[in-house]
Amino acid sequence: MSAQGEPGQATGSGAAEAARTAKPRRPAGPRTRQARDRPPRTVKPVRTAPEPRGGWPTRLRNTLRRGIRPDSAPPSRQRRGRTWLPYLLIVLAAAASIAGLAVRPATGAPQDTADYVILAGAAGLRWDDLDPQRTPALWQEATRGSLGWLSVRSAHSTTCPADGWLTLGAGNHAIWANTRVDGQCPPVEPALTRPDALGANLPGLAGVVRANQDNQPYGALPGALAESVRCTVAVGPGAAVAAARPFGRVDRYAATLPADPRRLLSYCVLSVIDLGTVTGSGAARQALVAKADAALARVVAARPERSLIVVAGVSDTDTTSRLHVAIAEGPGWRGGWLTSAGTGRDGYLQLVDLAPTVLTALGRPPPEGLFSGFTALSVPGRPPDPADAVGGENNADKRAGAQLGIAGMFFTGLAVVQLLVFLLVVPLMIRARRHAGPTGPAAAPPLLVLSAEVLLIALALAIPAALLADAAPWWRAGRPGIVFAALTFVLMLAGTAAVRLAPRYPRTLWPIGVVSAVAAAVVGFDLLTGARLQLNGVAGYSAIEGSRYSGVGSVGLGVFVAGMLFLAGCVAQWVRRPWRPVLVVLVGGLAVVMVGSPYLGADPVGAIAVTAGVCVAAAISTGGWLTFPRFAWAAIAGLAVTIGFAVLDLRRPALEQGSLGRALTALGEGTAGPAIQRAATSNGHALDSPLTLLALAGVLMLAFSQFSPWGGLNRVFGLHPALRAALAGTAVATMIAGVLGGAAFAVAGAAAAVAVPLAVLTTLRVLGHAADRTRPEGGTDGPGGPGLSMRPGPDRAGPGDKSDSAGVTVRQA
Repeated sequence: MSAQGEPGQATGSGAAEAARTAKPRRPAGPRTRQARDRPPRTVKPVRTAPEPRGGWPTRLRNTLRRGIRPDSAPPSRQRRGRTWLPYLLIVLAAAASIAGLAVRPATGAPQDTADYVILAGAAGLRWDDLDPQRTPALWQEATRGSLGWLSVRSAHSTTCPADGWLTLGAGNHAIWANTRVDGQCPPVEPALTRPDALGANLPGLAGVVRANQDNQPYGALPGALAESVRCTVAVGPGAAVAAARPFGRVDRYAATLPADPRRLLSYCVLSVIDLGTVTGSGAARQALVAKADAALARVVAARPERSLIVVAGVSDTDTTSRLHVAIAEGPGWRGGWLTSAGTGRDGYLQLVDLAPTVLTALGRPPPEGLFSGFTALSVPGRPPDPADAVGGENNADKRAGAQLGIAGMFFTGLAVVQLLVFLLVVPLMIRARRHAGPTGPAAAPPLLVLSAEVLLIALALAIPAALLADAAPWWRAGRPGIVFAALTFVLMLAGTAAVRLAPRYPRTLWPIGVVSAVAAAVVGFDLLTGARLQLNGVAGYSAIEGSRYSGVGSVGLGVFVAGMLFLAGCVAQWVRRPWRPVLVVLVGGLAVVMVGSPYLGADPVGAIAVTAGVCVAAAISTGGWLTFPRFAWAAIAGLAVTIGFAVLDLRRPALEQGSLGRALTALGEGTAGPAIQRAATSNGHALDSPLTLLALAGVLMLAFSQFSPWGGLNRVFGLHPALRAALAGTAVATMIAGVLGGAAFAVAGAAAAVAVPLAVLTTLRVLGHAADRTRPEGGTDGPGGPGLSMRPGPDRAGPGDKSDSAGVTVRQA
């Protein structure tokens, strides 16, 4: 051992002497003459690029790139033992999704029961008809009681007074006569007979019951409310329609309200009073409202002890649908907003919610399987003055009416503009593909290509901009359509400029990643803040239509799913292949929770659809086709989340179950036929939506981009397989959500409005990069040796390039 150096290692002159006298070692195996004559092999050192100087962000990015190995490199032994970690994270994400979907807000009950319930209805009564001076009785009831906006949706497209009164008595969507209404609704004039001095008969009601049972998909039974109590009192023809039993008998009937109705109102626990029909405008309408107010004043003065008074504008009076008055005043209903589990929104109530509310207030159970509404609740939080609660910026009726008039024009215009831009982009795609050859025509002018990219980005931002525009009270302007269009255009312009002027704009995936993130963030933030932008918004849903009152709508669901999955696909391109499914599942699991959580999206059917789309996207995010094993694993994962959520939902009480639990319960009881028929009917009605045009235009453009010789979408999928997974997952999720939710192609159309322009933009960029024939930097000798050039990819990928997950492209010279 020497005095210096490591043990067994010679140093100084002793090392040189040992080297001269050492006997050469013989090789372990025999050496042939050919092997001895072979020149020694030299190993060329790997040349690496010098570390650039760009501050800590550049050093961090380069460190991450060095830590990400190419997909073709074999895993090391240390990493080979960690292959179970991605699968463990996928299982944990699925379990977290089930837990997030299973949590439901607690539902309460009315604060107190009543001995008597008085239903006072006035067809056509709206909140703008009430005034402290002209209608003192109505205003006093609104001040003391709980109030809300009433949606009077029935089985008819236009809810006329007869339909409204019949729906009130059925507790379900019903129809009086299947006739088309043009202009004004016909008055309520049922054929009445008086066989005795107490009650009355409606001879034609039996035929109405059969028509609703046989020809309508709702399974409504007119007279179900009257059958649930011992006796009823009806005052007026409309009240007779609501209080009649299914065979047409009205227990006690009075054509008009007596001067002192005290004795009449104490005969039965339920009294239904027709305050008249409020129609027209101006002084004539005010006279009808004053007449209804005077009748209500006599009812309030003669009400029995411990009675609940419900005032409702039970229907429309013409083809213009509106939101109407809903007031509940009595024990347990002092102040607050009216709401129900059917709407999930404070201050909103459905006409079908009134029947179960009456029975619950009387302490009686609702008939099993006949009511489609839910018991109303009174929740605190409304302003004390009714003028502040339902007027000014809180005038939901005015906003919802403006939304109905503009939404169709907005989506029709968007579909037409998208189709025109796609037709303008096709020649650019064809020219870029032909330019890829060695001797092709000149490429399209850069300014023209840039203009096309800007237009595609603006189109993809159209629906998110429309959602943000609903934050402003544009509906209060004199020309609400022009104000909304101006706000949306300004927001589109600002978003497009922000994307275009960003330093990383030249990167291929930058526009699609940023716009997808913006779309998902807008809808996600709206859900976190109570979905206020979607309620009565142009890009949301209308409370007048009565399909949804809270959570995520069909348009928001399509935009959110497309944004989340395409964002996951862009980010997944920067990680190793084994970790791409993990990232897709993590982002997709967040989307499932936000869509299905009753606190946020409140759409269990949409959550199931998103689960299926996420499973498909995760299965093919690493590249390759959707083989049977991949499909099997995706199906098992999706079924695991769905079954887990369904089991937890079925264990809840019937009134607290979500739509999935109610559907499975009806399926188990053999009563799911009407629900399936309603979904099919709703899908048929939704086919004429402008969103169907957006879906068809998007499908045609994607098919052209993929199957035409110059399309280039296959090249995008080859370079970025995670984007193909995002597109496939979006298609699966939106189609399932639309069909099962009764929205047909509406969800897919909203997703296509965001995803297809971004996919076309990416295709145009990839074709432009493939046609790039400029010399690499530094001549033909790049940093990797003669004939090789190392460039940051995948932005600069060419026809014969190979790209890895680290974003490094090797171009053959």
